[in-house]
Amino acid sequence: MTKTKRQWLRGLPKAELHLHLEGTVAPETLVVLSQRHDSTPLTLEEARALYEYKDFVHFLDTFKLVLDRLLTPEDYALITREMMRHLHEQGVVHAEVYMSWGNILHWKAPLQVEDVMAAVEDARIEVERELGGPSVYWIADASRQWGAEEAGRVFRLAASLRHRFPNIVGIGIGGDEVGGPIEWFRDLYLEAKKAGLRLTAHAGEATGSVQGPLEMRSALSMGVERIGHGLAAQYDDELMDILAKQQVPLEINVTSNIRTGCCPSVEAHPLPKFLEKGMLCTVNSDDPTMFGADCLDDYVLISDAFGLSLDKMRELARNSFSASFLPEDKAKRWISALDAYR
Repeated sequence: MTKTKRQWLRGLPKAELHLHLEGTVAPETLVVLSQRHDSTPLTLEEARALYEYKDFVHFLDTFKLVLDRLLTPEDYALITREMMRHLHEQGVVHAEVYMSWGNILHWKAPLQVEDVMAAVEDARIEVERELGGPSVYWIADASRQWGAEEAGRVFRLAASLRHRFPNIVGIGIGGDEVGGPIEWFRDLYLEAKKAGLRLTAHAGEATGSVQGPLEMRSALSMGVERIGHGLAAQYDDELMDILAKQQVPLEINVTSNIRTGCCPSVEAHPLPKFLEKGMLCTVNSDDPTMFGADCLDDYVLISDAFGLSLDKMRELARNSFSASFLPEDKAKRWISALDAYR
């Protein structure tokens, strides 16, 4: 029987490189968390209403409301198991997942990152044994608007814990770029690199034609290996040429950019321009349950909206492995598998 496009894309081996653990919490799971922790639990209708955003700042506020109900290691284990099972259903065989350690350190004094990591690692191993995958790496994410001191705590903790939890591979910085320019963190990125951590950063997401390219250029000068979003590169031809020449991966999130108002429509998204320039782009969901589209959904959307052939979609999946932090031999094995996929 001939496969539909969605079925074919589902079977295509792929990695997801821009996925926030806390952004995988479905409204139904938020109700479970609310029943655990709120004196007056949210109804499902109320939970679903939280996932309708007016703009990017409203989305960040909603994201925090979800974070506020993750209060125990078992809460994090629950959402890890659900995330991995959903990744498996989409044909995602490897994921590099952001965790908002900054939120834990900033707001949740009784909760220890070490205990959270022990819980999510137990959950990861459990599901990987149960399903045979996906593999998951963790990226410790700091919130830029809380400043360099808070980010330093996150990065240094990641450096100290990666020996106990080897699947912690890197660090990132997210949140409001306007409220926390990446230059604040230059010295911390150098320190993290010396500690052996891989470097990522959200940049050029919700910033305009002036600040956005400057943020991305700063990120490149700081040794950032992958850039999350990078929409603002579209305003700077020279920057696009640099990204293409250096093959710096961009973690593209089409549905996310539309839902947060960072991009007015699918048709206005710069992904086709980036691909035409020869830039190394990967397909990701960012916060799938919050935006109503997972990684597979975005593969289908991108193919349909931009008229990309299945061979072009295979190329994007290949990018996801070459841009990953997997050891070279593992990445090559997955690339061979997707090249052989029909």
